Amino acid sequence: MSAPDDPTPEPRIQGAALLRDAVLLAAVVTCFVMVAVALVQGKGDAWLLLWAAIAIIAGFLVASPKQSLGVGVRSQPSKPQQSSVAEAVLAQIPDPVILVDQRAVVIEANKAAYGLLSGLKTGHPLSFALRSPDVLDGIQRALEKGEALKVEYSERVPTERTFEVHIGPLLADAPNTGVQAGVVLFFRDLTSARRLEAMRADFVANASHELRTPLASVLGFIETLQGPARDDVKARERFLDIMKGQAQRMKRLIDDLLSLSRIEMRAHLSPTQNVDLASIVSQMVETLSPMAREGGVVIQVKLPGQPVLVRGDRDELLRVAENLIENAVKYGESGGRVDVEIESIGASHGEQGPHVAFAVQDYGPGIAPEHLPRLTERFYRADVAQSRDKGGTGLGLAIVKHIVNRHRGHFDIASEPGQGARFTVTLPETRS
Repeated sequence: MSAPDDPTPEPRIQGAALLRDAVLLAAVVTCFVMVAVALVQGKGDAWLLLWAAIAIIAGFLVASPKQSLGVGVRSQPSKPQQSSVAEAVLAQIPDPVILVDQRAVVIEANKAAYGLLSGLKTGHPLSFALRSPDVLDGIQRALEKGEALKVEYSERVPTERTFEVHIGPLLADAPNTGVQAGVVLFFRDLTSARRLEAMRADFVANASHELRTPLASVLGFIETLQGPARDDVKARERFLDIMKGQAQRMKRLIDDLLSLSRIEMRAHLSPTQNVDLASIVSQMVETLSPMAREGGVVIQVKLPGQPVLVRGDRDELLRVAENLIENAVKYGESGGRVDVEIESIGASHGEQGPHVAFAVQDYGPGIAPEHLPRLTERFYRADVAQSRDKGGTGLGLAIVKHIVNRHRGHFDIASEPGQGARFTVTLPETRS
């Protein structure tokens, strides 16, 4: 007759598991408290502390029995409470975090990672979603050398973004083996910092170039007023008018440069609000109608009777409508008419789903074909003298292009000499 089984091992195992859970939870909480203290006091390396917290969580996930990597850990019943705590902590990390095993197969990832890499799937190789030789080679080097490293990852579609990827190896939950169980990848977004650097450099270069002429003009008139025209009342009034115009030109130029820089800073962040494009265009037509009447131009509007919803930024789309309609009135003045219309269309530029087209047509002198590809470049003018006479800065169409790109749309220009010009903005339509 065999002796009954010893009932003590199971309680011991459960006790050990509870102790391990308590220690793990305490470590996670401690790390995040240290991060908060470091950020408030401005001391210590907060990134290093956050990295330690991520490493602890990732180590727990690697060692979790439900995702064993084949390193000799005995299979045990899963613990939903442990997993839910770890997943909740990962979900609160705003930057993308991905955990892969020794074969670079995705084990776990947070919501930010899935948002960054649309093809990312648990249980599938990371290379299916991220085709970056630098990152994939970095994973292999981290596994071989057992040391953390940093690489840079850039993506071009739908907008250009740059990340610094921290790649750190994780040891398996097996004592004295030294076997590496996987790698954790932490993505730090450098896009805003890089754009800020480029914005500063571009602003200095462009402003110094474009402001040189009006500044020289203003200084020349000041010297004249201080010298030969000191007592000439008529000359003084005429020179002051010219100086006022030059100062207004510099103000418009600086405003446009700052506006363009702000748009470029947010180019990688697509708008999330639904706005009525028809009401935006209607408002801008009403605003610009007095200017059109002064120039003898009639604005003919063809808008749908119902709202046309697009996902966008209202202020930026108002700027698009203002630039296109105002340009058509100014440069197509000889045609006497400007057509403004909005229509819903289907697939556009190879993209599925409903789209809306906003078009502005003038009947002026038109644009020569050699100028069309470069019209959206900064400070490019088909007719420099005419543009400056009408108060143009050479940045209007560049601003339109960058706003449309941020809204994931398309900007097209069609023109023939003597036939006027047509400017069309195509945006994805949102069906309520």
